[in-house]
Amino acid sequence: MSVLVDASTKVIVQGLTGHEGSFHAQRMIACGTQVVGGVTPGKGGTEEVGLPVFDTVEEAVRKTGASASVIFVPAPFAYDAILEASDSLQTVVCVTEGVPVKDMMIARRLIHQKKVSLVGPNCPGIVCPKAKVNIGIMPESIFTPGPVGVVSRSGTLTYEIVNDLTLEGIGQSTCIGIGGDPIPGTTFIEALAAFESDDDTKAVIMIGEIGGDEEEKAAEFAAENLSKPLVAYIAGFSAPPGKKMGHAGAIVSQGKGTAASKKAVLESKGIPVASTPVGIVKAVRSVLG
Repeated sequence: MSVLVDASTKVIVQGLTGHEGSFHAQRMIACGTQVVGGVTPGKGGTEEVGLPVFDTVEEAVRKTGASASVIFVPAPFAYDAILEASDSLQTVVCVTEGVPVKDMMIARRLIHQKKVSLVGPNCPGIVCPKAKVNIGIMPESIFTPGPVGVVSRSGTLTYEIVNDLTLEGIGQSTCIGIGGDPIPGTTFIEALAAFESDDDTKAVIMIGEIGGDEEEKAAEFAAENLSKPLVAYIAGFSAPPGKKMGHAGAIVSQGKGTAASKKAVLESKGIPVASTPVGIVKAVRSVLG
């Protein structure tokens, strides 16, 4: 099970006939992604933006050979869409925001039992510039092929930092936006493990946020299992203590989960932490030599 994609990846869009699904399907096709169809129950046999629409994921996979899907369905139906996709596909990207935590508690366990990679929910997706694969909503114009893997909880910071890298002539191998929800389908650790086994990735950027302890866990993992240079940025140094912050409602309490505490743990493991998004470009250039 690996969250990475390549040029052979064929994608179906769950919720293709909705405005968001059809809009981003056209975007993905325009930048080279092999989008081969869509799924909207009750609309099988029709077409949307030139793509065939199927009633079920199973039928779509059987007739198109798809190996991945991207989900653009309303939050109350995302759980069912994720589980349906996991029966037939290797990689599932769920862009949908507002998926109930209780749904993700169950979905994550079932997904892992099936050895399927789930990115999201509430995420911007996956981009592999070299393979011309863009699954999700990330703006393709900011990416360029290169040696740096990026994994991030924040969509907006992903775009800013990737754009800074590109402007400085530093390309990206794969960018994974894991989303900021409390229970992500893919964790930092799982993304770092994928980058460790990826020959195209020579260094990794981890973009974290306040709240929870995922960055601290990733630091422990990287210290023991990641042979490639890792640099980090943590958003939220100016956040007031004891407040819910950000789209994920990150909770900081008793000195844990703060940007400062995360930075301390990362640096104790030898992982440089940039103080600004622009600073991370300098840090990456330094570790790349």
